[in-house]
This record gives sequence, structure tokens and C-alpha cells, in this order.
Amino acid sequence: MEYVAALLPSTVMAVAFIALIVTIVKSQGGANKAKEDAAVDAALARTEAARPGTPPEGAAS
Repeated sequence: MEYVAALLPSTVMAVAFIALIVTIVKSQGGANKAKEDAAVDAALARTEAARPGTPPEGAAS
């Protein structure tokens, strides 16, 4: 029975890792991609707007 106790943590970690990879792959693209892209674009726009002394994008230099 000691071999079962020795292999169990490795097996559990392997299953958890595979589940993590499957979740990451499933969440890429599809309907979520547009929402994620919009969230990133909004965050970048807020960051650019918060910078003092930088002209807005598209402004003539």
C-alpha cells in the first residue's frame, strides 16, 4: 500500500495539470475572445488617458 501513497500525489497533480490545460485551451477564442479583446482595449485606453503630458492617439505632433 505504500506504493499507492507514493503515487497518489503525482497522479492528482497530473490530473489537475491536464484539467488546467484543457480549461485554458477551451477558453481561447470563440465568443469569449471578443469580450476579452474589448476589456483589454478599454484598459489600454484608460491607461493612455491617465498619462499626463502625452497627446491623445491620432493627434498631430
